[in-house]
Amino acid sequence: MSGIRQPPEERPRAQKAGPGLLPDSEDRDRSVALARVSWEAARDEIGSGNYDLVVLDEITYPMNWGWIPAEEVAEASRTRPGHVNVVATGRDAPAELLVVADTVTEMHKVRHAYDRGVRARRGIDF
Repeated sequence: MSGIRQPPEERPRAQKAGPGLLPDSEDRDRSVALARVSWEAARDEIGSGNYDLVVLDEITYPMNWGWIPAEEVAEASRTRPGHVNVVATGRDAPAELLVVADTVTEMHKVRHAYDRGVRARRGIDF
């Protein structure tokens, strides 16, 4: 992988929102706040034009739970610099996001390791 050979300042950057965001979290207020702060950081990165690719992994969930306004995510995508690509993942993308998306893909499970008892793995599943 070429990214491994790049100097640290040129490597892709990942920012994690927290230990995992769930609608029934024991500390819902903290989860909502983490989602919001993470979204605001991602929105700023999208608008900055510093990256060619910004991945909003599993963002549809906090959007659907009302933690992040769907229109804000759609607006950031709609007004992004022309060279910036945004990938938003997760199920049941809100209509606001679907309208501005260049590509929409629906996936379905054929087989999943979890069904055979394989637990989630750090670096692969989370």
